[in-house]
Amino acid sequence: MPFLGQDWRSPGWRWIKTEDGWKRFEPFGAAFQSGNSQLNDISHAVIITGNDDEEMYASEDCEFAAKKRKKDHCRNNTDSQCFYRENWIYVHKESTRERHGYCTLGEAFNRLDFSSAIQDIRRFNYVVKLLQLIAKSQLTSLSGAAQKNYFSILDKIVRKVMEDHYNPRLIKDLLQDLSSTLCILISGVGKSVLVGNINIWICRLETIRLWQQQLKNLQMNKQVNNGLTLSDLPLHMLSNILHRFSDGWDIITLGQVTPTLYMLSEDRQLWKKLCQYHFAEKQFCRHLILSEKGHIDWKLMYFALQKYYPKKEQYGDTLHFCRHCSILFWKDSGHPCTASDPDTCLMPVSPQHFIDLFKF
Repeated sequence: MPFLGQDWRSPGWRWIKTEDGWKRFEPFGAAFQSGNSQLNDISHAVIITGNDDEEMYASEDCEFAAKKRKKDHCRNNTDSQCFYRENWIYVHKESTRERHGYCTLGEAFNRLDFSSAIQDIRRFNYVVKLLQLIAKSQLTSLSGAAQKNYFSILDKIVRKVMEDHYNPRLIKDLLQDLSSTLCILISGVGKSVLVGNINIWICRLETIRLWQQQLKNLQMNKQVNNGLTLSDLPLHMLSNILHRFSDGWDIITLGQVTPTLYMLSEDRQLWKKLCQYHFAEKQFCRHLILSEKGHIDWKLMYFALQKYYPKKEQYGDTLHFCRHCSILFWKDSGHPCTASDPDTCLMPVSPQHFIDLFKF
């Protein structure tokens, strides 16, 4: 019967009782488990010949050979996903009596369930932004397993965009940053740290360029609908929709649909509120842009300011960090905080803050 650890700071390991005592159960992929039933049998099968020393030696050789076959099979089987799928993890930066070592960025990236998170429209932009920040500066800090997981998740994101046509511009920016980083790392082999064979990274770079070409040729299918369309809505409702956007490029793109939307997308008050949402008034004075009539050109100011200052990030759902328990978790994972007032110790974690958590 398996024993499940009930430590309040982490989900705990799963332990299996064997003849030699309790051993930790490692959750490999289903394909890996089904393909290794014979390997498990080999690890327990010992040919008893000769004296006790020979029996012990044969047992150790057999166990070592079985572990090596498992490792080789896992390494060669690209379909097996040997990563944890957890909604929350314990972030520890130093050794304690219960835990040894510390949590790294690669370990957190492997253990948190980002693969399923991209299927949630509320978390999709968050995960893509996190991948983009890692591509810019933290790619070499990931372990080999984390890098494999990184490109596996990226592959699923590209497939989702190709099927659903959801936010292709965001993925294009991610692939452009990743392609630029890989070109620099590959050209500077010996000066930079790349985990794995250089040929693997060249193949990954070629795959990224193939994805870029596919997204470039992506065409939106025109939907035939005889019902109510966006153009049938009243002007005040269309204006209200435009005021809900937090990205200037989304406003420009929507304004290209119809002449009415273009007129509403050029409203000065719309761009003024967008600038006030993302930037401070002190930043306006440093980059003031006036139109020919002497008025402030808020549209040009928005694009000028975003070159110098970061925009305010907005996501449907983000990771949260519990300062009391040192737990990093998705909001709806049901983290059992032991504090008297759990709401006071919860802190939303932006993608940049996620990376900063693992800088020691």
